[in-house]
Amino acid sequence: MWAWMLGAAVGLASCGVDEPKETLSSFETMTVEKSNIELPYKFSARMKGQNDVTVTPQVSGQLMKICVAEGQQVKQGQTLFIIDSRNAQLDLEAAQANLQAALAQENSAKLEYESNKNLYEKKIVSSYMLNNSENSYKQAQAAVAQARASVNRAKVNLGFCTITANVSGVIGEIPVRTGDQVSPMTQLTMLSGNTTMYAEISVTEAIVEAMVKEGMNADDVEKYMANLPPATFVMKNGTEYPHKGRVVSMTGVVNAATGSLTCKVSFPNPDGHLYSGIQGTVVMNFAEQGVIVIPQFAVVRLQDKSLVYKVQSDSTATAVDVKTEDTGNGKDFIVISGLNEGDKIVTTGANNVIEGMKVLYPEETE
Repeated sequence: MWAWMLGAAVGLASCGVDEPKETLSSFETMTVEKSNIELPYKFSARMKGQNDVTVTPQVSGQLMKICVAEGQQVKQGQTLFIIDSRNAQLDLEAAQANLQAALAQENSAKLEYESNKNLYEKKIVSSYMLNNSENSYKQAQAAVAQARASVNRAKVNLGFCTITANVSGVIGEIPVRTGDQVSPMTQLTMLSGNTTMYAEISVTEAIVEAMVKEGMNADDVEKYMANLPPATFVMKNGTEYPHKGRVVSMTGVVNAATGSLTCKVSFPNPDGHLYSGIQGTVVMNFAEQGVIVIPQFAVVRLQDKSLVYKVQSDSTATAVDVKTEDTGNGKDFIVISGLNEGDKIVTTGANNVIEGMKVLYPEETE
């Protein structure tokens, strides 16, 4: 709708000069209505792998081989490091020899016990001798079990000399070098399981208040998260990650200092483009129902006030103080107070309006 301001200028026709024509200045107006809009809520976030694992040795020894490079994508079970296994191999061989000796001792004790048992039934030996041989047999059995445990332990230690990836992911920094002496206190690298990535965010107080109004309790958390809108991850360079994320966890307690809830947003990472430590912004669009939305250029800033020119019934413009909220789309404001549905305001040209200026409307033509 176009509003027209009428102005006139007077000249002297008798002097042979053309009489100035009526000049018109235009302003665009709109009638305020309530509508529904999606507001992009933005949260600072840092990516973290679903399984970020610190890789350390289980045994001490010399690092013989590094089988991966920093930043390399690895599969679960893939060999990462190899530690000198010679001592572990010798320990295994010694444990196996002890097991053979224990088995021989068990066999001898068994034969003696069975022999004394037969002699006791024939009343040739006393019960004391039978009990002694039975105890010796049980001790030999225990020694065999202990020797088997030593063999298994030695096998495990030998296996620890080859360090494999327990999750699929990306290799982080490798601070060690081939030939270094390592121990269970040595960090070899960080393995980031990046098939799924988590962005940890703090949900704003406005959303917390909406949840409280809904009367959400602990049993409703999972249902609430399922109904939250999908999330978009925007990297620091402005690149938008193509896969959408979902909120998968939420703390049940509001932080008293910040008035926020901590949430984890899960993002699929099939191509491995996301890495642990990447910073960016998680964007979620939340719907606002029945709000007044006006273009930003309709708002005139005057010191600490936000003014909108409301068109009265006599076509004059009156400045109205309004409170607004940014929609985040770079174009519109939501009016919190100051305007009502059905009000008519000046939009384009609002900066040129003077308080009390009369606005005329042309006849509509088809």
